[in-house]
Amino acid sequence: MRQIDVHQLADTARFNRFHALILFWCALIIIFDGYDLAVAGIALPSIMKEMGVTATSAGFMVSSALFGMMFGAIFLGTVADRIGRRRAIVICIALFSVFTAAAGLTSDPVSFSITRFLAGLGIGGVMPNVVAQMTEYSPRKLRGTLVTLMFSGYSVGGMLAALLGKGLIESYGWQSVFLAAGLPVLLIPLVLRALPESMPYLIRTGQTAALQSVVSRLAPSHRPQAGDVFVLPADDGEARAAGGTPIRRLFQDGRGVSTVMFWVAFFMCLFMVYALSSWLAKLMAGAGYSLGSALTFVLVLNFGAMLGAIGGGWLADRLPIKHVLIGMYALAAVSITLLGYPMPTAALFVVVGLAGASTIGTQIVTYAYAGQFYPMAVRGTGIGWASGVGRSGAILAPIVIGVLVGMSLPLQQNFMAMAIPAVIAAGAVSMINHRRSASAQAEVAAPVRAAVREA
Repeated sequence: MRQIDVHQLADTARFNRFHALILFWCALIIIFDGYDLAVAGIALPSIMKEMGVTATSAGFMVSSALFGMMFGAIFLGTVADRIGRRRAIVICIALFSVFTAAAGLTSDPVSFSITRFLAGLGIGGVMPNVVAQMTEYSPRKLRGTLVTLMFSGYSVGGMLAALLGKGLIESYGWQSVFLAAGLPVLLIPLVLRALPESMPYLIRTGQTAALQSVVSRLAPSHRPQAGDVFVLPADDGEARAAGGTPIRRLFQDGRGVSTVMFWVAFFMCLFMVYALSSWLAKLMAGAGYSLGSALTFVLVLNFGAMLGAIGGGWLADRLPIKHVLIGMYALAAVSITLLGYPMPTAALFVVVGLAGASTIGTQIVTYAYAGQFYPMAVRGTGIGWASGVGRSGAILAPIVIGVLVGMSLPLQQNFMAMAIPAVIAAGAVSMINHRRSASAQAEVAAPVRAAVREA
């Protein structure tokens, strides 16, 4: 009887069509997710004008989705380890598609906020699940690149919202960009068919035939034998045998301080991301730019985010990911601060792109680091809690910046308020104990497993 470590099998597999399909579907889901999230910021000036709300009230309206995202990330990220990740992803798609479209049918701030909260449950819940899915099935040498490439779909969704927003809002009103968000619900049957289930879930529920099928596609060189037993890495298996809640495991084996530091980093980075996503168009319009030009800044922000995510992931596969993140947070502090100062338009576009690369792009790399840090069996829980706790920063950002905008402060002070969290996040990442990460322990254990096989 052979024991097949599915974690090691995924680590050492060569990239193939199976990985490409997972990357395609996860990226497509994130594109829809990014569109649904960015659409509120794109339409915000028009919504404020039509509904007659103040900047502070608009901040609360935008934060309703982010409040839902906090609950969605924690609950749907954790429950996926119990009901299966594929099922959790489908629930999220249904939530964010249906209720974002429903927001386009509202005509008052309260109804809009309620539907955006419900959509936020799906928007927040899908993020930790697709990160865990891509991390679980990616070869170790390409993991950072594939996860960040997948998550760059978030920026593509933001750019899609900006591009569609220019034409649709002027021609059909702000409601049209929300109604368009209902289309992804039609893809749910294809997602159920195309995405594989999580391997720990298949092992736990005894679905051996399904697991054998997944493994044969994941690593075609693997030759199944009668009596093969698929197992999790030693630390995952021992923890499951001992019982206990997945949340408690985030603080075991010396991971406690690092878990808290991930929460701090997520909070600060998401504050910056949603401050920019929600208010950049409005701030630039207030600085004298037309609506079209202001939306172009949002487009550049997301294009920079895509380049930052892919570039950050590429660096993270070649340099210590912790050091890459610290450098990206430092760039965020500088670039966001510069946004508040006068400069030529061409230079401003460059700075906006750098701000996108070092905020949205950095958040994506932070997700990748969290995915590599936690063991496979609690990966969804670890990412979900970090994302969920971080959502409180996302919730506060539109409100805090909305209050500042309402106070008519100088533009420089608005952007400085967005930049301070970058410094705090850099300090938090520097305190993460990388030696306690699952990826570092796997690197240490690999030679030992090889020696055992040879013996």
